[in-house]
Amino acid sequence: MKKILIVEDEASISMVLKAFLVNAGFEINQAFDGEQAMSMFEEWKPTLVLLDVMLPVMDGWSVLKRIRERSSCPIIMLTALGDIDYRLQGLNGGADDYIRKPFIGEEVVARVHAILRRLPQVTLENKAIYGGLKIDFVANAVTLHGKPVHLTPRDLTLLLFMTSHPNQTFDRDQLISSVWGMDYAGSDRAVDMAVKRIRQSLAGCSEEEGDIITFKRMGYQFRVKS
Repeated sequence: MKKILIVEDEASISMVLKAFLVNAGFEINQAFDGEQAMSMFEEWKPTLVLLDVMLPVMDGWSVLKRIRERSSCPIIMLTALGDIDYRLQGLNGGADDYIRKPFIGEEVVARVHAILRRLPQVTLENKAIYGGLKIDFVANAVTLHGKPVHLTPRDLTLLLFMTSHPNQTFDRDQLISSVWGMDYAGSDRAVDMAVKRIRQSLAGCSEEEGDIITFKRMGYQFRVKS
């Protein structure tokens, strides 16, 4: 059974979320401040985290940052802060989705299912080696110079997709369709932000090890030396 950690300081909201998610077949645990969230995250190892921004003790941005330093667990931000700058802050920080309050319980469940469907599903039975960059399509793992490359599930899926099609150019719509899924309703800027994070994770790659190249008005390509 997949495990969802709800991090929400308002007990009434947390209980509503729990009821909907339990009814959808998930195992639920609840944290009511940032420090408690980190303790539960380390001990319980959830499949996905629903994370409020305005939390006591440690705010949601800090929790997001600390989780991303050690895990690629999917995170959905849940907050009344609807300004685009806040949404971009969350997405740039590694959040996988963003839901505004007040929410509809069925929508939250649908978003959770959508994120979990997008976890890496690459099944090619081979590996790609580009210098010190090694891609294992069976284990869904990436290492650079022998060290694991830690990415969010969606960023990992994007990198796996692009490295399985080296030197091919894909526009944003193609990448959204292949990686985010046809049900994705967000902005295509999510592609740009994901590419930016991947580039940061692969900093230090040589020409032999490949890089994601931007083609203006065309899209992106994982280019490797032929």
